[in-house]
Amino acid sequence: MAADILVQGYRPGCIGRIAELHATYYSAAAGFGIPFEAKVARELAAFCEAFDPHRDGLWLASSDGRIEGSIVIDGTHAGDEGAHLRWFILSDALRGTGMGTRLLAEALAFADSKGYARTFLWTFAGLAAARHLYEKRGFRLVRSLAGSQWGREVEEQYFVRERAMGS
Repeated sequence: MAADILVQGYRPGCIGRIAELHATYYSAAAGFGIPFEAKVARELAAFCEAFDPHRDGLWLASSDGRIEGSIVIDGTHAGDEGAHLRWFILSDALRGTGMGTRLLAEALAFADSKGYARTFLWTFAGLAAARHLYEKRGFRLVRSLAGSQWGREVEEQYFVRERAMGS
């Protein structure tokens, strides 16, 4: 299965497909349901409507024309809070192929090129493969707390990556 990264932007069907990938994976992995899928779809749609290519990045991994993964840098609040890494997901077909590493590298290179001093993400405990990717790229866990922003209580984790000065 050959995959390509489509840099910078919306493609027809990407909102629905990214929401589907998240809902399918996290339903099985964490028992998330309707509140989670609706939150992903709603927030991703709002992001796409406000998308500014000078501030934001959206990358899609596709195979045979079908979206099989995504990652986003939301720069809306980059000046105060940092750039928000969001909607990082791969289908089962692309997991373990190195595509996650490629998507993350693209997103972080974009954040660095924009001069964003900090990139952060929210996730939850138990996602060992994703955590390994984040830590390998310089993210560190700075906060962990019980929360239910995704529809059921989990141990939410806040990771931050500070850009090295001069890079």
